[in-house]
Amino acid sequence: MRWDALFGDMEAQFAEGDRLAVEAEISERARVETASVTLADRLRGSVSSQIAVHLLCGRTFAGTLTHAGAEALVLSEERHQVLIPYGAVARYAGLGRVSVAETSQVRRRIGLSSALRGLGRDRAGLEVTLRSVTERECTLTGVIDRVGSDFFDMALVSPGEVRRASQVRQVATIPFQALGAIRSRTAGDL
Repeated sequence: MRWDALFGDMEAQFAEGDRLAVEAEISERARVETASVTLADRLRGSVSSQIAVHLLCGRTFAGTLTHAGAEALVLSEERHQVLIPYGAVARYAGLGRVSVAETSQVRRRIGLSSALRGLGRDRAGLEVTLRSVTERECTLTGVIDRVGSDFFDMALVSPGEVRRASQVRQVATIPFQALGAIRSRTAGDL
């Protein structure tokens, strides 16, 4: 009788040890899988969700996440769209736990400069928020004139004005690393 109890106890201990080993392996695999997820993957998993993006400069944009690219995301607000480089973000609120890997090699290579060249080509009126704010010049309005590999030139014009040589107050050269966000002046420009 005591032998049955002893063997039963040993069998239960082995079964429990096996169960714990399987749980530990599952946990370790989950940690390894999570470690390979990029922020862009998390953002792609939250496309069509309502999120808030808090920039390093203190400004916050909220809306529907419509695109998550290689270097930046696009957020649709009620009347505007906002292009935000990942490097300008302090934190996100509202992201889901799902992640989606980018499968297209072409989309992986399309970066911030490609998006800015498109905006420059379309002569879209934009509001640029700089990453580091000073009280006077945290937001610039104008049109992108040209885009280099790590900078862009923006013709500064008054809000609502179109880019004409006589309307340009100044041409500002903005390094990509100083860019906080680009907001369209009208819906659907980005």
